[in-house]
Amino acid sequence: MIHRMQPEPLPLEGITVVAVEQAVAAPFATRQLADLGARVVKVERIDGGDFARGYDTAARGLASHFVWCNRGKESVALDLKDPRGLDVVRRLVADADVFVQNLAQGAAARLGLDAATLCAEHPRLIAVDISGYGPSGPYAGKRAYDMLVQCEAGLVSVTGTPEQPVKAGIPAADIAAAMYAFSGVLAALVRRGTTRRGGPVEVSMLDALAEWMGHPLHHAMHDGTPPARTGLAHAVIVPYDAYSTADGGRVLLSVQNDREWRRLAQQVLRRPEAADDPRFATNAARVVDRERVDALVAEALGALGTDEAVARLEAAGIACARLRDVREVAEHPQLAARNRWREVGSPVGPLRALLPPITLPGGEDARMGSVPRLGEHTGVVLRALGMTDTDVAELRRDGVVR
Repeated sequence: MIHRMQPEPLPLEGITVVAVEQAVAAPFATRQLADLGARVVKVERIDGGDFARGYDTAARGLASHFVWCNRGKESVALDLKDPRGLDVVRRLVADADVFVQNLAQGAAARLGLDAATLCAEHPRLIAVDISGYGPSGPYAGKRAYDMLVQCEAGLVSVTGTPEQPVKAGIPAADIAAAMYAFSGVLAALVRRGTTRRGGPVEVSMLDALAEWMGHPLHHAMHDGTPPARTGLAHAVIVPYDAYSTADGGRVLLSVQNDREWRRLAQQVLRRPEAADDPRFATNAARVVDRERVDALVAEALGALGTDEAVARLEAAGIACARLRDVREVAEHPQLAARNRWREVGSPVGPLRALLPPITLPGGEDARMGSVPRLGEHTGVVLRALGMTDTDVAELRRDGVVR
């Protein structure tokens, strides 16, 4: 008889998270927890909720940021300025394992919802404060939107062309802070399993993104000069850039050593004389003569269609990639072949979503719950706290909950 093994449960089954969150940094962190099985109660304002709900209407009427960061959560809409609304949060926190907030600097402390206060009241609680610049120092009170932090952390200075710095096309500072908050929660849960105590977790967007700046930061600190902005090219490796093809595509290739250069010259460029030409034979020489090298590569690939260029590069063992736009990524053959797409529920019906990157073979699939409408779970959550229908109706009547 064959015994089929039951899949392992999701690792955060039984963990309850309460989040007073907005925008991207905290919501993206708590979405990771929800995907891994945690129950996440998202506390939103009654007047419109998380302001990311209003960023756009691109996802069939819903905001793309909100859809991305908030699946699998229970939405509870409360007025935290009313003592009765704040009391609901306190009662939720009393039974929670994790609390996460990314309110404006000082706002959580004024409400008594900062990590230090909550952890003093609830020793087993893990409480996460996500801020722009940290709780102290001259920048503590500054507004910290993603692009501003990209500038302060130096990311913009190393991104773009020699003539023009540009911000990253994704909210890199928000994502960096979110992922450190996520990993901080996991680390704190492991520690709690040993010590039985939770504790505060602090993450700032500047600290997170400055860590991601490690290579250019160390280059500048120790060499004295930051790496130059080179667009899609590499500052110290040639050829390493995107080149146009005959059918309007672009292919990026990277030659990492001189053996690869010889293969590129002989098998792709069909210029065997360039393989050992002293002007091109070493990477140092190619960097000096970058324009001539790029011209040779551009001429060869410009005569080929994108498929043919990629096939020739791969046959020669040269690392390469197609320069895809976002719509092409949504139809990427590798994502399709590995069955990485799912559908999640939402107030406007099913929406496509990628499986989370963490895969736990032998375990249950990630819990990709629905995107909630504002206040969708308010009544259910309040009744679970012991409130009667009359209590809930009274709070609704008074505008404390939605």
